Amino acid sequence: MTDQPPRPDSALARLTRPLALTRLGMAAERLTRRFWPVWSILFVALAALAFRIFDSVPPEAFWIGTGVVGIAFLWALYRGLRGFRWPTAEEAEARLDATLPGRPISTLRDSPAIGGNDAESMAVWRAHLARMAARLRGVRAPSPDLRVAAADPFALRLIAATALAVAVLFGAIWRIGDVGSAVVGPGEASVAGPSWEGWVEPPLYTGRPTLYLNDISRDGFAAPVGSRVTVRFYGSDGQLTFRQTISAAPLPEEYDPAGPAHDVNLDQTGLVGIDGPGGRAWDISAMPDNPPEIAFDGPLEGVPPGQMQMPFAASDDYAVLSGRAIIRLNAAAADRRYGLAVEPEEREPLVLDLPMPFSGGRDEFSEILVEDLAQHPFANLPVTISLEVTDHAGQIGTITENFDRLPGRRFFDPVANALIEMRRDLLWSRENAQRTAQVLRAITWRADRVFEDEQAYLLVRTAIRRLESAIDMVSGETRDEVAAILWDAALMIEEGDLANALDRLRRAQDRLAEAMRQGASDEEIAQLMDELRQAMDEYMQELAQNAEPGTDQPDQSGENMEMSMSDIEEMMRRIEELIQQGRMAEAQEMMDALRQMLENMQMTQGGNGDGPRTPGQQAMEGLQDTLRDQQDLSDDSFQQLQDQFNQNRPGNQSQNQQGQQGQSGQGSQGEDGSDNQGESGTGQGGDNEGGDARSLAERQQELLRRLQEQAENLPGLGTESGEEAQRLLDQAGRAMDDAADALEGGDLPGALDNQSEAMEALREGMGELGRALAEEQGLDQQGQGTAQAELSPDGQMRDPLGRQAGSNGAFGTDENFERREEAFRRARELMDELRRRSAEQDRPEVELDYLRRLLERF
Repeated sequence: MTDQPPRPDSALARLTRPLALTRLGMAAERLTRRFWPVWSILFVALAALAFRIFDSVPPEAFWIGTGVVGIAFLWALYRGLRGFRWPTAEEAEARLDATLPGRPISTLRDSPAIGGNDAESMAVWRAHLARMAARLRGVRAPSPDLRVAAADPFALRLIAATALAVAVLFGAIWRIGDVGSAVVGPGEASVAGPSWEGWVEPPLYTGRPTLYLNDISRDGFAAPVGSRVTVRFYGSDGQLTFRQTISAAPLPEEYDPAGPAHDVNLDQTGLVGIDGPGGRAWDISAMPDNPPEIAFDGPLEGVPPGQMQMPFAASDDYAVLSGRAIIRLNAAAADRRYGLAVEPEEREPLVLDLPMPFSGGRDEFSEILVEDLAQHPFANLPVTISLEVTDHAGQIGTITENFDRLPGRRFFDPVANALIEMRRDLLWSRENAQRTAQVLRAITWRADRVFEDEQAYLLVRTAIRRLESAIDMVSGETRDEVAAILWDAALMIEEGDLANALDRLRRAQDRLAEAMRQGASDEEIAQLMDELRQAMDEYMQELAQNAEPGTDQPDQSGENMEMSMSDIEEMMRRIEELIQQGRMAEAQEMMDALRQMLENMQMTQGGNGDGPRTPGQQAMEGLQDTLRDQQDLSDDSFQQLQDQFNQNRPGNQSQNQQGQQGQSGQGSQGEDGSDNQGESGTGQGGDNEGGDARSLAERQQELLRRLQEQAENLPGLGTESGEEAQRLLDQAGRAMDDAADALEGGDLPGALDNQSEAMEALREGMGELGRALAEEQGLDQQGQGTAQAELSPDGQMRDPLGRQAGSNGAFGTDENFERREEAFRRARELMDELRRRSAEQDRPEVELDYLRRLLERF
């Protein structure tokens, strides 16, 4: 007989509680899976009763529904009881053992099949049992799996649970017992006595709760106008009657006060009563719903370039539903001269939806209506604006106000402004069509002196032809088409990118002067000042780049004066201050002075020595030549595109044919028969190209090779600006390569786009190269320039405006510098600091050399 090892009963004894919990969990799983249809049906039935569905259906239907629900409940209960089986202890032990690693419970109840007489085998077996017993320490019952999604693919149990939760939260779950009044017969109800129920339901938008009349013990209460009063009689058999004076609507002839249901609206203060056993009466005060209110909450302002900004404030007792702004032309307030002298055409009012708050209440709020109406016919004309707001009751609040001008875009270029004025006259009335065509012809006379953009000129000529072709009967479509053409031409002129920095500067000055003359707003003045500053920076940078070092000689007296960008910026700041103060005459005088100063200025860069040019100067000059040649090539490409565009048009007609326009290369015929040669009449085809027999693509490839050679020997590498310059030049090279491919493929528009990208990258690369060279020299000379002063015949120093210079060599007179002592003190402090640092011999030699050069210069 083999010696069996002792069983670890102590370890199995610790499984009593886990096994019991596992068994209960298995029972819960089986109950859930077998009986979920039972409690689902029960939940749906309770929810239906809580919402008093028996009040909405006839008794017969209620009985039928009750029977169906009862049968379904019994079937589900029978099916669950038939399939349910309480889990046994062995099943619970097997479930718990399966959740443990190595099945230790089965191991502890097992015995070795062989090797029972071998002491070493038994030792191994006992060690194995000890390890399995250790695994049972702290064992826990597994969580039951209550998921029944596989048995309920349509989630009916969740729908039933949701219905019950809604009934508990929003229904009358405690009134389920009232179901007896719906199922008893008439005779039984008479024995129980008549009963009634009533509710007062305010409109949803008021946010007020429903009132249950059975719970109101006081004699009167208040409710919002529009509330719905509902009364129901149960088993009254004519013993209960309803009376009311709160509704303004007449009662129908077939109305029965003793009927089972009564529904009326609260239109006015009055009485609601129930006469009969257990009857009550209440005085209901109607809470009025006042119309909404709206008001302008600030001035009507324009936001450059052409947006309208209109603040408003609205309020209501409960909430504003919606609003709109209605804009009408106020022709009586317009300046009825020139094109506005005729009667305007009838136009539909412009209707805009008012913005409503996205969050928060709408009972009282402020908002801003922002719209871009620059192209609308009412823009920059007197208008009447009506604001309307509507509440949920359909009540409307309104306010109307006249405004001198509907904010729109202003055009400060004289030619663009003239085109916009003609557009306004044409949109005012089609009777102005002939006058508009005549004025446009006058504008295009001597086009080479008026239009700097050939495309804008061609657009205006197109508008003239459209008007003259339908001068006797201009349709609304033609009018709108011509108005769109004139708008595009005006924008092209107003925002056109001039190739010359001085031209851009002059245009910015002209626009600012025109804005001052027209009385522009502060926002528009600020925008134009920013444009002027940008144009000034570009002009000064271009002069600094184009100046040839070593070629500028001092004037005959040997005197030289300098003015930095800070001085020019100070003048511009002073101009802006004068404009803001309304001192337009003084601001215009200073503008003229600034213009004359810039035109008289001679920029110098570097010294007056005649030494050899540095590699940086040579690289800059080479890039300037490349940029200039690229610009010429782009102009030739554009001319060839124009020639292709016009090659299918007829040429000049005979002199006696009226209103015929010559095409590209021939100019245009004026009304008196003279030749009106504009800027567009110089091209002779895309093959001549300035006498150069090479194709445009070959010229582009040559420019690309030249740029690549220049980029290989670019100075300033190693610095951040130098690396950026190298990157920009590589970008310009890629754009040139794309332009050459486009030219070879005959894609002139694509080639022009690539050429424009190449020129922009080339300009930026030259700027970064200038900064890199300045960093190498230790001096940042970007944006700085010097102005040559002149000597008057009497030998006195004069600035470019002819004024006597101050004794210290600065522009202007000595009398007007109130902070001169402060400037001198600051200069002395800077010089002392330079001397102190140059005396410290432990500083790097490069820094000491830089400090010595500064001291020698100043």
